Amino acid sequence: MEHILSLIENIIRPEVRSLSAYHVADSSGFVKLDAMENPYTLPEGLKQQLAQRLADVAMNRYPVPSYAVLKQAISDKLGVPAGFPVVLGNGSDELISMISVACAKPGAKVLAPVPGFVMYAMSARFAGLEFVGVPLAADLSLDKAAMLAAIAQHSPAVVYLAYPNNPTGNLFDKDDMLEIIAAVGNSGVVVVDEAYQPFAQASFMPLLPKFDNLVVMRTVSKLGLAGIRLGYMSGSAALMGEFDKVRPPYNINVLTQAAAEFVLQHVDVLDAQAAQLREQRGKLAAALAALPGVSVFPSAANFLLVRVPNSEQAFAKLLEHKILVKNMGKMHALLENCLRITVSTPEENAALLDALSASL
Repeated sequence: MEHILSLIENIIRPEVRSLSAYHVADSSGFVKLDAMENPYTLPEGLKQQLAQRLADVAMNRYPVPSYAVLKQAISDKLGVPAGFPVVLGNGSDELISMISVACAKPGAKVLAPVPGFVMYAMSARFAGLEFVGVPLAADLSLDKAAMLAAIAQHSPAVVYLAYPNNPTGNLFDKDDMLEIIAAVGNSGVVVVDEAYQPFAQASFMPLLPKFDNLVVMRTVSKLGLAGIRLGYMSGSAALMGEFDKVRPPYNINVLTQAAAEFVLQHVDVLDAQAAQLREQRGKLAAALAALPGVSVFPSAANFLLVRVPNSEQAFAKLLEHKILVKNMGKMHALLENCLRITVSTPEENAALLDALSASL
């Protein structure tokens, strides 16, 4: 045992040794409301067509590394401005990793509001970058003054702004974000992460032609394709060309590629599912807010952040009812006694409400 410990001390970077692994709870047998997945599957007819499409894929061959057909489909169907290239990732996690690796000059820093998506900080540390977290205001809005002061002090190479933000669910003020993009200027890139864009119906994608330092990143996960792991980003051709250099050459597998190309031909089905979830979000928010001692934060995503009298107790009670949500209470001081709950089908939302009201 001593030998393996000394081996690990000798070879593993101390900042990696000090990290905890990204934890994913086992969800078998649970109503799964902890990971912002779309609960709806494809209609039966489309499933059959997709099965045929996947059966015809040449799995004995590497993917064509340009991914031209898939990129064109993303541009056509998902609103990337004409003439702006698309870079693909194995989920947006890989895009974040690629940005970190490409920007990891000695002493470079990554800056983001906190609480935010944990992978911004983790990926920065993996690449040897310093992470600077700027706390949100008490109402979970951007603290613009603190952000601008931190940008002036740290001159970050990368700034992340999630739109809407995870785990808070809110859209930051657009004018505040534009000021931040201008303040960073050509000393860094501002990555607007639009993972939840189908539920917000607001986007910085049309603004790409106005800002050389703007990158817009998205994923098809929340749209209903979390299992195929596909993220994409766009920005200036020069910038995307640099990020593309650190992308593993065959990072999108042929099954993901074929599935995404097929489903993008039927994106209206996914849009209709997103509309259903937006409607359910309003109903669930109102029902949760009516429970004693529960406050619901405004959300433009497919999840709700709620504050309960005791999040540990509520989380444990929900587990007893076989319902899995995310207990955010210890993640950050601003999230004390908060739970994050995925918006799901009317049936699963009703089960959650029954169990939560019983636990209160």
